Amino acid sequence: MESEVLSLLCDPDTRYDFELEGSTLRNTATGRVYPIRDGIPLFVSTLTGPNLKNQALYDRLASGYDLAESFYRIVLRRPDFRREILSELEVTPGMRVLEVGVGTGANLRYLPRDIEFYGLDISWGMLRRCRKAIKKRNCKAQLFHGEAGRLPFRAEVFDCVFHVHGIHLFSDPARAIREMIWVAKPGTKIVIADETERVVRENHQNRPKPASVPGTENVRCPIDLVPEEMEDIRAREVAGGKFYLLSFRKPSKSTR
Repeated sequence: MESEVLSLLCDPDTRYDFELEGSTLRNTATGRVYPIRDGIPLFVSTLTGPNLKNQALYDRLASGYDLAESFYRIVLRRPDFRREILSELEVTPGMRVLEVGVGTGANLRYLPRDIEFYGLDISWGMLRRCRKAIKKRNCKAQLFHGEAGRLPFRAEVFDCVFHVHGIHLFSDPARAIREMIWVAKPGTKIVIADETERVVRENHQNRPKPASVPGTENVRCPIDLVPEEMEDIRAREVAGGKFYLLSFRKPSKSTR
């Protein structure tokens, strides 16, 4: 692991520094050790509830995820939501960018090649697919196996922070938003996008009792979870109403 990457990290639970010890990261204050597997630090703790369920789900889906998405978009003539959503980001060459919930790395092709890219996901299967996307694109990137509600980064180290597609599945969306704010530099624009409730219910329309589909309780734009001190808070529908796009800016004066 490069010293530059190590300098950005901290224990997601205590915020204490790490030191590199063989193939592990060691908390310098408590001695807690986090392993590094195939170059990817592992920060996932004991999971429960939605996080546990969705980790297992996306591990199963990982191998065919990109193919299924291409089929959905091309054969069913669905709009390319990624291009429209990612055009909202304020990314320029040289920036340090964090994607929370990086998945298979499908968003990489819409970002400048000459950035420092950091991606975190709860699914090891998705991260394995993402590594292939990084290699194909030949870009500078570092991946992390972790949870959106426990980001393993120091305060105010990223120039751009975003999440696309899945915050309604998080065990604690409010905490995930607070963590994104924590790691963003003052003045940074944070972007969150996900499917609208209507689309999720349409995807389950063949199931019995579609009006009460489990897991759709949090399918809504979480604008109410954004702390009131954030600036330029905006929400709108994109991709023909298939997705919502929520954006806000961390005040130039630090709020951590």
